[in-house]
Amino acid sequence: MFGSNKNKDVAKAGSIIPSASSHSLNSLVQGTVVEGKIKATNDIRIDGSIKGDLVCDAKVIIGPSGVIEGTIRCQNAVIEGQFNGILTVSELLNIRETAKVTGEVSYGKLIVQSGAIISGSYKVAGDNSNSNGNGSYKTSSPDAKKMVNTESEAKAISGKVGEFAKAN
Repeated sequence: MFGSNKNKDVAKAGSIIPSASSHSLNSLVQGTVVEGKIKATNDIRIDGSIKGDLVCDAKVIIGPSGVIEGTIRCQNAVIEGQFNGILTVSELLNIRETAKVTGEVSYGKLIVQSGAIISGSYKVAGDNSNSNGNGSYKTSSPDAKKMVNTESEAKAISGKVGEFAKAN
C-alpha cells in the first residue's frame, strides 16, 4: 500500500515535471541584455533587450518591456514592446496596442490593434497580387500608403475613427 516504489519515477498528469513531448517556452527576462545571434526551435518570449539577429521556428513574443533592434525571422509573432529593424513573419503578425514597430516588415497575415505605433514598409510575404513588382503596393490615392510616424498622430487618427463610428 504505502511501500510500493513501482511508479516512483513516472510523472503524473498535471505534474510540474515537463514531459519530452511538451511545448517549451524560452524566456529572456526583463533586465537581461543580449547582443549577437539567437536561434530557437520553440516559442521565445522577450521581456529584456536584444541587439542582433533572432531566428525562431515557432512564435516570438516581445513583451511590453521587451526591446529588439536587429533582425527577426519567425513563424508567428506577438509584439507588445519595441522593435526596430527587419521583421519577417511567415504566418501571423499581431501588433498590440502598446507596441512600437519600425522598419521593414513582411508577414503572412497582419493584426494591428488601435494605439500601436508602426512606421516603415509593410508587405505581405510571398504575395505579388497587389504588388507593382518591387514588393510595394499599388494604391488608388497618395494618402493610402501614409504611415503614422508619431504617437500623437496615432491618437489623433484613433480619435477621428471613434468620432466617425459614433456618427454612423
